[in-house]
Amino acid sequence: MMELMNMIIGSLILILGVLIGVAFLVLLERKVLGYIQIRKGPNKVGYMGLLQPFSDAIKLFSKEQIYLSYSNYIFYYFSPILSFSLSLIIWMVIPYYFNMIMFNMSILFFLCCMSLGVYMVMIAGWSSNTNYSLLGGLRAMAQTISYEVSLILIMLSSIILILDFNLMSFGIYQEKIWFIFMMLPLGLCFLSSLMAEVNRTPFDFAEGESELVSGFNTEYSSGGFALIFLAEYSMILFMSMLFTIMYLGGYDLELMFYLKMVIISFIFIWVRGTLPRYRYDKLMYLCWKSYLPISLNYLMFFIGLKMILNYKMNLV
Repeated sequence: MMELMNMIIGSLILILGVLIGVAFLVLLERKVLGYIQIRKGPNKVGYMGLLQPFSDAIKLFSKEQIYLSYSNYIFYYFSPILSFSLSLIIWMVIPYYFNMIMFNMSILFFLCCMSLGVYMVMIAGWSSNTNYSLLGGLRAMAQTISYEVSLILIMLSSIILILDFNLMSFGIYQEKIWFIFMMLPLGLCFLSSLMAEVNRTPFDFAEGESELVSGFNTEYSSGGFALIFLAEYSMILFMSMLFTIMYLGGYDLELMFYLKMVIISFIFIWVRGTLPRYRYDKLMYLCWKSYLPISLNYLMFFIGLKMILNYKMNLV
């Protein structure tokens, strides 16, 4: 019973930490974008705008929720809640030492949650019963499914090297050298695939303001919009952590790990402030004609490398 209580309390602390992290990631983004565009960014609420995220959250959740006459109401209402829940459940794969949860198949669990996330965006777009939202949902679905293929193949190269699906194993194998030095092109492909996977600039076609008003979340207001927003930023934090674990030295409870995670999160924001949006067909070409051949070639190379190493080990 105590172990169960420990798991529940650990999970609640984890969720609370993620929510606070998301709040300050939003503040960091607004500050960084402000300085990129030569303006201050939020600086009025609290000291240097530190309370701005909490002020925004209170404002959004206390606003009136609009109810569409012609929407598929149940799906419309619950898809942001499920999307947010999924983005928090996915954090359970972190091997926190006090959490008593240890996934031996954590990468498979991550991929399952990512695949389910597509449905939430698609249902949010379809259930709003608006052309803009439907188009945004369809785009997001095609984009996410395409980049999941590239993401899985890129991850397979690392998995072949360590022969394990557990995220803790990456730390053991990167004690001497980080994987980013061994597979730099793959690491960069992985980072840009993560950006496409969470619909971030320059791949944010689901929310193309110039042609789709606001994409799949056009009809959402107050709490629904806030939950979609929180889910997106929670996934950005998780992807930063995943990249750090897989390519920048694995998981440990040191300050350096969190610093690396913040730097990767900063890269997500930096890219948003500097790069223009891609054209949609270019996005698909990038996935199927660039990333797919690169990841397949690397996969064959690492399978061969692993076979040679095993053969030499057997000779010894």
